[in-house]
Amino acid sequence: MFRIETEVDKERQALLARRLRDTNTERSPVLRALRGPGERELPLHVWALDEDGATAGGLTGRTWAGWLHIDLLWVSGALRATGLGTRLLARAEELARAERGCGWARLETWDFQAPGFYRSRGYDIVGEVPDYPPGVTEYTLTKRLG
Repeated sequence: MFRIETEVDKERQALLARRLRDTNTERSPVLRALRGPGERELPLHVWALDEDGATAGGLTGRTWAGWLHIDLLWVSGALRATGLGTRLLARAEELARAERGCGWARLETWDFQAPGFYRSRGYDIVGEVPDYPPGVTEYTLTKRLG
């Protein structure tokens, strides 16, 4: 008999992640080839600071298996349409390509956020989820780097 629990348990979560990674690695030739340093997921952050050192914008993401995954990109309202977002994105892509050997980038964005911004910078929509959340469409975009 099994007991179902719903509490947050970080130790079990880490155990589950290790076991899933091990199972996936056993079943995928690509993932088997990535064993070692290349398998590690590494954070990649790029920040724009104003003259006072306050955060004016930033991009957070991670690299793994030759991919840059962009999690967050934000620019202060006063600095939008100044090219700062483009500079943050370009810097993250360059670091991922030149220093971490990434050939691709990916991200998710909602229809009211920035799909046009990313498409104008070479990203292609490869997936969409309508009504996630209700009334909104989420897009997945990718780009070949370099």
